[in-house]
Amino acid sequence: MQLQQSTCPEVEAYLERSRGILVPVGSTEQHGPMGVIGTDAICAEVVARGIGEIAAALVAPTIHVGMSEHHMQFAGSMTLRPSTLIAVVHDYILSLAAHGFERFFFVNAHAGNIPSLRAAFYEAYGELRMTRGAEAPPVRCKIVNWSEPDAVKELRSELFGSADGSHASATEVALTQFADPANIKDAALDPPVAPGEPGRFYDSRDFRTRHADGRIASNPALATPEAGQRLFERAVDELARQYADFLAEA
Repeated sequence: MQLQQSTCPEVEAYLERSRGILVPVGSTEQHGPMGVIGTDAICAEVVARGIGEIAAALVAPTIHVGMSEHHMQFAGSMTLRPSTLIAVVHDYILSLAAHGFERFFFVNAHAGNIPSLRAAFYEAYGELRMTRGAEAPPVRCKIVNWSEPDAVKELRSELFGSADGSHASATEVALTQFADPANIKDAALDPPVAPGEPGRFYDSRDFRTRHADGRIASNPALATPEAGQRLFERAVDELARQYADFLAEA
């Protein structure tokens, strides 16, 4: 059930039975020679929708552009400043909290978003406390990275081993191939597994110097739509359980 495809009465009826909502968060940034620029937004959205189907949960509109300053030396990449992303997420939370939503489960697909997301949560908590005091609703926010549950990591290792990498990975490319099989890209990768270590960069110029084609230790040529489907199913099953646990917290 997607918020933007629902009517106001449908949302009101939903709030009678649940105060939870899924919020997909991605980015619009380069993903090497084979990964589409919208990879992270696509991954976050398809997984959130899958969770929503299992959990009968409402899914908010995807936040498509994230904090991707370090990718800005690659054509087509877009970024929000950390302060802008914080403001966007803060306003998402408070807008929906005004209607009665209390549990916000952020399905994230880009590690660069995490500090801003956490800051936004505390901005929202603080504003609710200062403006509503004892009457503030019990809003809680949680971030999950779709590819990081242990069960998903095990499957990633089984499918791709160490060649999965940490950016423009075989895992995320496979999921986009499953989500959009008509838009599978092909490219010559030299070397097949890109060199580099995760986190070894500073600004966008340094990133491009260290990771010339945008990949970090990955071989996305290993990706297939079939692998993407297996990853999707594993992630959705695991995160649907986490979402149910989150709603049930005291």
